[in-house]
Amino acid sequence: MTEGYKISSDQSEMDIKSIHDFISKSYWAEGIPLETLTTAVKNSLCFGVFDKQQNQVGFARMITDSATYAYLADVYILEGHRGKGLSKWLMEKIMSHPDLQGLRRMTLATADAHRLYEKYGFSELAKPDVFMENWKPDVYKNA
Repeated sequence: MTEGYKISSDQSEMDIKSIHDFISKSYWAEGIPLETLTTAVKNSLCFGVFDKQQNQVGFARMITDSATYAYLADVYILEGHRGKGLSKWLMEKIMSHPDLQGLRRMTLATADAHRLYEKYGFSELAKPDVFMENWKPDVYKNA
């Protein structure tokens, strides 16, 4: 545990306004409507990082069936709380969660945190030629 912080996967503790404030400005989900993010959070296994005052300072969610597959999304630690080992602690909590054990595959997409995720077993796609996507990068601009 990192001094003065806690990580929770209790949905009732997630501060959707705080999460939306960050995610809606991120490179991966810029402009996401609050309602869309609220639904996404509600239907995911979420992990919130909180400071001593119970302010949400980080977040991640796993989109999963809890049996075969999971996709890690929306991972962040607020800038003022970086450099304290929180992202590593968050990843340890995620990777050790009981609902995520024994899965055949976990995936994620990142533009800049490859080194962090490699420490937890993630690598480039073994067979990128078998993966496909239906990519709509501007979907939130028209929402």
